[in-house]
Amino acid sequence: MNVSCLPVSLFGKLDSGEMDLVEWAQVGPDLGLDGVDISMLFLKSHAASYIKKLRTAWERIGTPVVMATTYPDFTHPDKLQRERELLYFQRDMALCSQLNIPYLRVLAGQAHPETELRDGVRWAIDGIRRSADTADHLGIQLLYEDHSKPGAWEYVDFSYPPDIFLEILNGVWDTSVRVNFDTGNIDAYGRDSLEILKQVFPKVETIHVTDMAEHGRFSPVLIGTGVTPNLACFRYLKEQGWDKWLCIEEASGGGLDGIRQAVKNTRALWKKA
Repeated sequence: MNVSCLPVSLFGKLDSGEMDLVEWAQVGPDLGLDGVDISMLFLKSHAASYIKKLRTAWERIGTPVVMATTYPDFTHPDKLQRERELLYFQRDMALCSQLNIPYLRVLAGQAHPETELRDGVRWAIDGIRRSADTADHLGIQLLYEDHSKPGAWEYVDFSYPPDIFLEILNGVWDTSVRVNFDTGNIDAYGRDSLEILKQVFPKVETIHVTDMAEHGRFSPVLIGTGVTPNLACFRYLKEQGWDKWLCIEEASGGGLDGIRQAVKNTRALWKKA
């Protein structure tokens, strides 16, 4: 089983410049990782010289960058802004293609108070479907996630409620878009992660392994110490013969030591399953 990590616990250091994306790739193997994930927020520039330098550095290190996360807001109430969001996301797809990052996470958008349910579902489906055409052309695999709330947003994800997530996924089911299934976000909402995993399994490409301190509240903790049914989810995946990337989202605040322990705990849970 291959394991990568989105280092949310290091976002402060990456944002301040104390650590950069090259250093993150360098330290990955020492933490027990087979690959690393990044947020598009931490690209220092979109200049051709910087992108080329970054790709060259990653190739020299040899640690694969598996997934990039970004934050398209397809449910914005303003039509012009929704068009901007699509263009921003197309830029991210182009950058991932150039950087040789195979997976790019796509979200529905924010739960803006002005956005009605039916409009938001329709806009999200439209935005993701239009994005899929570009991704297919560029050779990028889009992964729709059952998401909660990133720090980059003002509001929670429009499709944080699992029923909305399922409806939007159904609306793009016939496209190439697949799923990055987050085990903890369903649990944080107050639903059964395994129940939803079984419904979306045919589309599951990667797993965001997270853990919550308590059911029904967004409360990230070190993987293996919370209540999220990761073991049950892993058992189901192994029963189905699934063997792709476990992409840890480490948000416990434990820094590099926390990531190292999260990797150990995740591998132990997978083995136990």
